[in-house]
Amino acid sequence: MDSIIFKIKKQINNNSIILYMKGTPERPSCGFSMQVVKILFACGKRFAYIDVLVHDDIRRVLPIYSNWPTFPQLWLNKKLIGGCDIITDMYHNGKLKILIDKIDKI
Repeated sequence: MDSIIFKIKKQINNNSIILYMKGTPERPSCGFSMQVVKILFACGKRFAYIDVLVHDDIRRVLPIYSNWPTFPQLWLNKKLIGGCDIITDMYHNGKLKILIDKIDKI
């Protein structure tokens, strides 16, 4: 499990915006992942993604590492932001766009 946690930490550290999702941005495999992808596209920033349906090791270990049981999981600047409901709320109240816009300034 340590090697999987190392891999997850490396992905999070190397990508200021990373989405752990089911499917790909072009072909989400669940409605929650689709919703978050639409929101990220609307925010206008490039983001990395990991398809947890292809990477079973990450799908099993990330919820333990993050203490967040479900997917998708959005990470900004090495910090877990949350899942679909939190991301949707933050998008509608403008807080997500503010966080994402600050990423270029770091």
